[in-house]
Amino acid sequence: MDDDDDDDDDADDNDDFIHNVTYLITYCIDLLTLLTYLLTYCIYLLTYCIYLLTYLLTLLTYLFTYLLTYLLTYLLTYLLTYLLTLPTYLLAYLLNPWSRVLLEKLTALQLVKKFPAF
Repeated sequence: MDDDDDDDDDADDNDDFIHNVTYLITYCIDLLTLLTYLLTYCIYLLTYCIYLLTYLLTLLTYLFTYLLTYLLTYLLTYLLTYLLTLPTYLLAYLLNPWSRVLLEKLTALQLVKKFPAF
């Protein structure tokens, strides 16, 4: 009878061991599944960040190109045009007869009409 009890105890121990190993394997598989989901999410997040960075760099490139091309070209062209034509208009205004009279009145100077002979 003692042999039957020992065999039953051994069978129960084997069943408990198999149950524990099965539970451990199931737990490890669940853990690997969770890690796989986590890794997939991290790869997705990294892909999204790279896409966002690419989009921002493209946007900055377009803005920089626009600034260099349009803004600087047109701004410098018009600015230089107006700056170069301003002295022409100013000289034309100062050299007309009305401005000469006004300049003489303002400065109380008489322009030399005759140069002295040496």
